[in-house]
Amino acid sequence: MSDPLREDGLYPMRLQRYLARAGVASRRGAERLMSAGRVRVNGEVVCELGSKVDPATDVVSVDGVECHVLERPRYLMLYKPAGFVTTMSDPQGRPTVAQLVPTNRYPGLFPVGRLDMDTTGLLLFTTNGSVGQGLLHPSRHVEKHYVALVSGTPSAHDLARLRRGVMLEDGPASPAAAALLGRESPLYSVVAPRGGGRTGAGEPNAVVGLTIHEGRKHQVKKMMQAVGHKVLRLHRDAFGPLSLTGVGEGRWRELSAREVAAIEATCAGGIGAEGGDD
Repeated sequence: MSDPLREDGLYPMRLQRYLARAGVASRRGAERLMSAGRVRVNGEVVCELGSKVDPATDVVSVDGVECHVLERPRYLMLYKPAGFVTTMSDPQGRPTVAQLVPTNRYPGLFPVGRLDMDTTGLLLFTTNGSVGQGLLHPSRHVEKHYVALVSGTPSAHDLARLRRGVMLEDGPASPAAAALLGRESPLYSVVAPRGGGRTGAGEPNAVVGLTIHEGRKHQVKKMMQAVGHKVLRLHRDAFGPLSLTGVGEGRWRELSAREVAAIEATCAGGIGAEGGDD
């Protein structure tokens, strides 16, 4: 039987790349693990960066747990429902997104970025550490589109401020595409209750579509608050070239070959980095 990894010319491979392909960390994160003495190859600690391994014969472990490279990286999208924390484990015992994806089938799966516990929508998972971290790097400017149910109705002036970029407590936010969405929009009903709903003061709510390319914590909520409108519900329907299609709430599906190609093209040349939530 042919070996896809050998056909791809991946044997032997640098240990950092092996750890990234196994979904343990980005290559830069793998270097930190190696420098900390947490990586062993065939039982021996390996700290030298650039060391190579043969996945067919060598046993690699991190903190005593063996790591394995899949024949090819896996990518899937989850329609995250509200009430789940975007983490693979939670010390407080809250429901996590790890419960919604096939971690046993694809060891090393991890979410790319985060969505707040009460935010719904598209969450990308992969076993490819380098691609996952590259997508979050500021240099990639990966766009994310959100639909927000907000208190009150943003004025033309409010929307113009969002498009120019508003000042937040941690610095100015980059300009965002912003628009009111009417009932005719297919995205309107994703966050709006029947009848449109009203705030506690009786003021009608509105639905706003917002596209950002940063990944700061609670960014959409803070941007809307900066122009005087509290986010009541938030949903992400697009991440880079991906749109939330073909999957029901709380379910997942693997990306198509075309979607994988688009994601990898978006990430081409990316550098590992930490990512925030929106």
